Amino acid sequence: MSDLKLFPIGIQDFAQLRTNGYYYVDKTELVHKLTHTSRFYFMARPRRFGKSLLISTLQCYFEGRKELFDGLWISKHETEWKKYPVIRLDMSLVKYTDHKTLDFTLHKILSSFEEEYGIKPDPENHAWGARLASIIESMHKITGEQVVVLVDEYDTPMLDTFGEEPFDSVRKEIRNLYTPIKALGGMIRFVFLTGISKFSQLSIFSELNNLRTITMSDEYASICGITEDELFSQMKPDIQSLADKNTMDYEEACKVLKKKYDGYHFSPNCPDVYNPFSLISALSDREISNYWFSTGTPTVLTKLIAKYRMDPVSFDEGFIATQEMFDAPTETADDPIPMLYQSGYLTIKKFDGYDYTLGFPNDEVRIGFLKALLPYSATRDGNGTEKKLYKIGANFDSSTRTLGRWKIVEA
Repeated sequence: MSDLKLFPIGIQDFAQLRTNGYYYVDKTELVHKLTHTSRFYFMARPRRFGKSLLISTLQCYFEGRKELFDGLWISKHETEWKKYPVIRLDMSLVKYTDHKTLDFTLHKILSSFEEEYGIKPDPENHAWGARLASIIESMHKITGEQVVVLVDEYDTPMLDTFGEEPFDSVRKEIRNLYTPIKALGGMIRFVFLTGISKFSQLSIFSELNNLRTITMSDEYASICGITEDELFSQMKPDIQSLADKNTMDYEEACKVLKKKYDGYHFSPNCPDVYNPFSLISALSDREISNYWFSTGTPTVLTKLIAKYRMDPVSFDEGFIATQEMFDAPTETADDPIPMLYQSGYLTIKKFDGYDYTLGFPNDEVRIGFLKALLPYSATRDGNGTEKKLYKIGANFDSSTRTLGRWKIVEA
């Protein structure tokens, strides 16, 4: 048992993780490549996939906290460890129900940087973009260094208000907040935005059109999540412990973990990626359970599923998607498939050079979708939907329980 890892369940702070001895899957080679290749990035990943930990890792790297990276790939290859002023905007702190919530949150975040650097906001100018520009300019002037801007879950305010009256005003404020970033490029060292979805055209991507989108890049496909190679090369004792508790052998446990939590592909040539939250939760608890979908479903998804009549059986058969569908702006969506992909309920199963085939990544998502989303479709359709749901549920039940003597613990 002494070889078992201390997994960081729910911990997304890199400094806390490294200081307290939690296990970290070393992604610093990709972090180094990211920070030395370009300067403006956007990446979308599903919830609970390690976006916040990546943002925290980038923050610690740009703050020059070399000691936190001891023993990792980057410690042997980075020679500079230069300290930069960092602005981190975490937009996932609250549930956005109205415009006042957004104002309060932005004021709280920006005020902390103004206080730290002795910046007095202009009482005549209440625009968030102007305040952010003032902070960037002041930090650059005071430190003599370019500024790093890291935005975690940039789209949360818009996802929370999607389809509601505050949405347009919230989207406008978010767009205005990021407007000065491109204009102040000479003062900026690095920009990285994460989120689930891509709001474009009428939203922030019209202002930040210099962002390099790496969401579907083979190069960075494994920067979040745990690859199959990382699992089987680094976590054998933990897999064996799970197997022992559930009266399985090692190979049987590997098959169960793969069928339950693997299957994500974020680019045409992406390696197999496991859901990191579910996987480390299962290894920590030594129990197979439906961890991921129990943590919540984006409200926008339930609204899209309820709006469009979708045959439940089609989810088992898979969907054909084009590149244009992935690039479709969320705010003008006329099809829920792109959002289902972005949220992690569908993933790339095949790419033939022209079209993508999308499907459920694994059994956890399959049963989670069945429970969390398809009931919204069922309320719209009286043409045998309940029987179709039962059919999918029966398929799931038979497919998962052929793998061994393990117990599903419903979340």
